[in-house]
Amino acid sequence: MNDGGYSQISEFYKGRHILITGATGFVGKVLVEKLLRSCPQITKIYLLMRPKCGADVKSRYNELLSASIFDWIKKNNSELLNKLMPISGDITKPELGLSNVDQTLLIENVSIVFHSAATVKFDEALKQSVEMNLLGTKKLVILCHKMSKLEALVHVSTAYCNCNEVTVMEKVYPPPAKPDSIIQCVESLDDEILNSITPQIIGNRPNTYTFTKALAEQVLLENCDNLPVAIVRPSIVTASWKEPLRGWVDNLNGPTGLFVGAAKGVLRTLLAHRHMIADLIPVDIAINLMIVVAWQTSVSKTNKMMVYNCSSGVSNPIYWGDIEKMIQRYIIEHPCTEVVWYPGGSFKKSSVINWLSSAAFHTTPAYILDTFTRMAGKKPILVRIQRKLKRATACLEFFTTHEWKFINKNMLTLYEQLNLVDKKCFNFNVNEVNWTKYMEDYWLGVRKHILKEDPNNLPDAHKHLRKYYWIHRISQLFMIAILWRFLLKKSQTLQNAWYSAVSLLLQLSKLLTMLLPIT
Repeated sequence: MNDGGYSQISEFYKGRHILITGATGFVGKVLVEKLLRSCPQITKIYLLMRPKCGADVKSRYNELLSASIFDWIKKNNSELLNKLMPISGDITKPELGLSNVDQTLLIENVSIVFHSAATVKFDEALKQSVEMNLLGTKKLVILCHKMSKLEALVHVSTAYCNCNEVTVMEKVYPPPAKPDSIIQCVESLDDEILNSITPQIIGNRPNTYTFTKALAEQVLLENCDNLPVAIVRPSIVTASWKEPLRGWVDNLNGPTGLFVGAAKGVLRTLLAHRHMIADLIPVDIAINLMIVVAWQTSVSKTNKMMVYNCSSGVSNPIYWGDIEKMIQRYIIEHPCTEVVWYPGGSFKKSSVINWLSSAAFHTTPAYILDTFTRMAGKKPILVRIQRKLKRATACLEFFTTHEWKFINKNMLTLYEQLNLVDKKCFNFNVNEVNWTKYMEDYWLGVRKHILKEDPNNLPDAHKHLRKYYWIHRISQLFMIAILWRFLLKKSQTLQNAWYSAVSLLLQLSKLLTMLLPIT
């Protein structure tokens, strides 16, 4: 290890041209910001972007830079933003949808490629998932073969692409199907037929995301030949640990959605095994690893395709039970100003109990409250919210009820090879994460960046929450009284017990009155 007082990684990126796919995604945004801030002598970063939902490339580029993580750069060194160059393209299109001019520009200049573009929807239709995650990767590899200066292609996969294994090593596993056969199947079958047989096609994979990401790794193995390629497999990517802002997040995926649902009072039950590891990985740890992996791939000059499991469970685990306690704690300590109901609920180990709890605490109250909303002449929304919540939690259940051992030896070994400056600047040592502190920062980040809550409105939020606390308790007592009244009618024994308890309380009250001095 070189203990020099300079950054080898930053120096490596000096004068280089970088291509990033998926720059507008959660991972992509953090990658762009980190490269600009920590490798300021980069010459150019090309951002492959596609028009989407009526927004052209320029609009999407401006939206990217509007993210709060770029505020420091705008304030302190705004000239760095001139190094960014959006390029119109689409990984689902032939030749990535690039013009001849842009193809030539990339082929002649790019030496480092980060491929993070993908659809991360668990319930995405197989056709769309194949087009993005599989065919998109294959088309990018074709472009990379034309790049004479290419020194590293870093492919962002997922630790769960091999979720059929209990222990996942840092290697490419045999795929669940032949990629070309799946491509042919998708291209030849009608969408309706394809959707109906998707469960049979993906087999023991829980969703199209993990299935197609596994196939993408096989595409790299089959098509990269002597290209300098490395695969980084993050586990559950969550809010930032330290940089660019503590707790920064911009989507509702994974535990973020659980935080929001619980804080608003609409999520009160979830099927999850508390004793199992929830393999979280803060996004900045994943990004720092990706940047360093590109350097390592270039300088190592090896033909071996290295795989890095970017995970925490083996060396610094956090359990679903820990997450449950921390969510319950922090959403009360730092509440939202607007809630539907007082936060509560718990994880359930039994699917039957979870289903009953969902019917009692999710579905039924949603229909009741929406009925009152209609009577008041307002638009009902709770049933619609609960339906979305049900679909989201169903997608998570496979991951909250299973556990894997992701071996991350390559990741930890690479960290030890860095000099002291790079260990600090590009820190991906997951063993240093204090999960208690991190989860509080995570929730505060969700509160600020997702829910747009003012950090200074906590007193008002606490006051508002106390009102819902008493409404919640009174409603519980009301339901208990109704239930007890119903049971009293059914059982003479319960009636006798009830009258005996009341009589005992009256006698104790009289006794205390006689014994306690009058003041």
